[in-house]
Amino acid sequence: MTGNAPPAVRPVVTGVGVLSAAGSGLGALAEATAHGKAAFSTVTRFDVSARRTTRAALLPEPVALADAVLAAVDQACRQAGLPAAGGAGAPDGGAVPVLLALHSDLRTRDVSAAVAAGAARAWGVAGVTRVYTGACVAAGTAVADAAALVATGRHPRVLVAAGHLVEPGVFAAFDAGRALARDGELRPFSAGRSGTLLGDAAAAVVVEAEPAAERRGAPVLARLAGWGRTGDAHHVCRPEPDGDGAARAVEAALARAGVTPAEIGYVNANGTGSPLADRAEASALRRVFGPHAERLPVSSSKSVHGHALEASALLELAVTIAALRDGRLPVNAGWLGPDPDVAVDLVLDGPRAARPHYALTLNSAFGGANTALLVAAR
Repeated sequence: MTGNAPPAVRPVVTGVGVLSAAGSGLGALAEATAHGKAAFSTVTRFDVSARRTTRAALLPEPVALADAVLAAVDQACRQAGLPAAGGAGAPDGGAVPVLLALHSDLRTRDVSAAVAAGAARAWGVAGVTRVYTGACVAAGTAVADAAALVATGRHPRVLVAAGHLVEPGVFAAFDAGRALARDGELRPFSAGRSGTLLGDAAAAVVVEAEPAAERRGAPVLARLAGWGRTGDAHHVCRPEPDGDGAARAVEAALARAGVTPAEIGYVNANGTGSPLADRAEASALRRVFGPHAERLPVSSSKSVHGHALEASALLELAVTIAALRDGRLPVNAGWLGPDPDVAVDLVLDGPRAARPHYALTLNSAFGGANTALLVAAR
């Protein structure tokens, strides 16, 4: 597959696993995001008394990062109907590669090794093939790579996993950089927004070739219709004001799927609550969708589950799949009032009933990286 041509083999998602501040499983996360039930609370995991902001979205019970990721992997593989290790063997033969998104620190190697060993022991997969540490687009990049590996026929299925737990060092860095919301609420696209809030997450998806899923009777939860990745190289941490990089990522995803902007029925936006980033993203949406942007439902599920950094894109893909499945568009929580610079059709005041065929989930990272994943209901 070259350029942005539609994939020769359609990649689909057959399993999703999630641990978030809403609880274990996609159902708990879908319920929280559909109703805008923000999961932020005062951090007690470590001392935040000297911090400007003291809140984050934490897992209900403490757990080691590798164990959280493996729990999500277990959910995803069970839902996909993959055989456990020692069972009938991998469908279609061959090893299932694992693409893993993690924060880059001194423990990344150990966490990766623990996930590889645990996944191989439980599910007989090949172990971690690649580790992605590309900040807040890490998991989005991994999903795009998985879709490409499946679409080009290199693998019948790929397991993508990601994890992030709120920890003292990153929390302190974000707080010192004044990136965290001063009032302890994440308010994407709202007047009065003052920054983001961090969140715990572990997520996993099984990406599979549609014919392979059909042969073994696996559930098809959604289809990865298109994906796009760009770098705007504008600034080390500030977004390009007109959202050019994000817009080009969306345009690439649409072109790859052969879908027009008017066919998109929902956008799960990056929406970090940053005054500059939200304004740039809204500009990108207006650029791509033109008049359709006035009636295109938009929300940021980060307003409920927090910003999970390297795991964000996978967590938000799970939310988007649930929205298409359930016919409930997630609420953009924390909204105080309109900001004329970010005029988009926000989902407010309860879940919006809708069954769009196509939805986008967007992510951006420091350094100007952007990913767009285009999800189809089937």
